Formats: sequence, C-alpha cells, structure tokens
Amino acid sequence: MSTIRVLGASLFLVLAANAGAQQYPTRNISMIVPYAAGGPTDTVARVLGQAMGKPLGQTVIVENRPSAGGILGPEQVKNAKPDGYTILIHHIGMATTPTLYRKLRYNPLTDFEYIGLINEVPMTIIGKPQLPAKDFKEFLDYIRKNKDKVSYANAGIGAASHLCGMLFMSAIQTDFLTVPYKGTAPAMNDLLGGQVDFMCDQTTNTTSQIKSGKVKAYAVTSAKRVASLPDVPTLAEQGVKGGEVAIWHGLYAPKGTPKPVLDKLVSSMQEALKDQNVRARFAELGADTFPPERQTPAALQQHLKAEIEKWAPLIKKAGQYAD
Repeated sequence: MSTIRVLGASLFLVLAANAGAQQYPTRNISMIVPYAAGGPTDTVARVLGQAMGKPLGQTVIVENRPSAGGILGPEQVKNAKPDGYTILIHHIGMATTPTLYRKLRYNPLTDFEYIGLINEVPMTIIGKPQLPAKDFKEFLDYIRKNKDKVSYANAGIGAASHLCGMLFMSAIQTDFLTVPYKGTAPAMNDLLGGQVDFMCDQTTNTTSQIKSGKVKAYAVTSAKRVASLPDVPTLAEQGVKGGEVAIWHGLYAPKGTPKPVLDKLVSSMQEALKDQNVRARFAELGADTFPPERQTPAALQQHLKAEIEKWAPLIKKAGQYAD
C-alpha cells in the first residue's frame, strides 16, 4: 500500500510540474546581467527584456550582479531554481572565463540550458583627445615608438575591452602597458580626461563619444564598416589581419529548466528580435541582430563551444589569469 501511495505522490508531482510549466509564466521574470547598470550588456538586456515581456505576458526585470570578470551572475543563475523565472544574459565572457579563472564555480557548457544568440557588437579602437595621431597609421606608429609608456585602459580581466586589447597586441605584435579598471565607466572617464591613452570597447559604449568628438576613433574590429560609424575604417582595411573581434550576447537558463518553459523563452526572445523598435535600437548602437537560424539553443551551444576553443590558446599565451 505504501508503495502505491509513493507512486501516486510521484505521479502527482510530475503532473503538477507539467501543469506549472504549461501555465508559465505567472509572475515577473528576472534577467540577470553580470555587469553594472549603464554598461553595454546592461543596455542590450533592457532593450531585449522590455520586448520579451510582451509575448510572455509578464514583466522581465533586469537585475545587475556586477563582479570581476562577470562571474557572479552565472553562479547565481546556475544555482537558481530551474523554473524559468531566473535567466542569464551574458556576452563573450561566457566563453573566456573557463580559461581566465582557475577556480570557476560553474561550467558554461554543462551547467545551463541554452535559449539563443541575441546580437553581435563590434569594437572600436579609440584614443584620448590629446593623442597626436590623426589616423590609424600614425596611431600605430605612435604605439610602437612609445610602447614602454603608452597606456591602454580596460574594464578588468575578462571584460570585452581586456579581450580586445589582448587580440590587438597579438595582431600588431606589440606589447603595451594595460591599465585595468573596475568597469567600463571609470576606464572611459579616465580616457576622456587624458589619464590613459587609448582603449578598445563596444560600439554600444563608444558611438556617442565618437560622434560628439570627445574621443578619436581609429578603427572598428568588425569584418566590415559599422553602419552607425561609416567613416571609421576596419582594421583589415588598414592592413592589420587577425584583429577581428565582436562581442556577442546569448541568453541562458538554469540546467534542468523544463522544455515547455524553455520553448516559451526561446519563442519570446525570437519574437522580441523581430520587433522593429528593438532592431532599430540595436542598429543605433552598432549591433547586428543574429539571423533567425542562429537565434536557437543549438546555435548558441555550438557558438559557445567554438568561442571557448578560439580564446583558450590566446589567453594561455598571454598568461593573464585571475584567481
């Protein structure tokens, strides 16, 4: 008799879980951003979250969990209840932290469910207003002649600006002094103030500064010119090969999230990325929305694996790790 009761209780729990998944969502959803408010990833999250709320019928609340390298947000989502009410938006850092951090408390490839790829954001190489170089050729000459004293700002180990700097050094075969900050905002403030010489950061964070003339723009790191910055040439155009890098964003859920819930999250993200207001806003920021065939769980999983394999040898060669 007890065995029958146990089986009955188990069946009831399964049916209840399935019913809950079918009714999902019945309350607000938290989208965790592993970086500070006002940064590039936060901007993408707020645009996407607002649009996803419409097909979901619930508000998507953006919650910032800033930390060194952006590792706190994924930890929180990994440990969250797998019910679809806590999801993660992350950029290329999801692929670089496994190599950058020796004691990472999550595995990007096994501890999450995949929702899909969102957009891709090119980087810009910009200099302080006082830099004497008028174009990229002069800028490159200046760096090479002053490599012992020229300073490159980044937002900390694992940040997009840190990764771009490593790739740029490799591409031009020149090392320079890197100055890490606790976030993009203080790095940009010191660049604007002339305390550091240059940096590489996402168009979501630099386009307005470039257009207002507050910084000098020397190159974009994409394969083609950025529509919002048509006068800024690519690195390849200026003879630098191997410097292409884009900061992509993906959406994740805790491992074990029921498939009906994941399906709703996938469809709501895809619906949001069709929204013309979302696409226009991303375009203003220089970001390209991934095509529909790549806005899928399988595409994100494949892309993440490929990016881990791409960045691991570069990071190991540079020897820049965090504890």
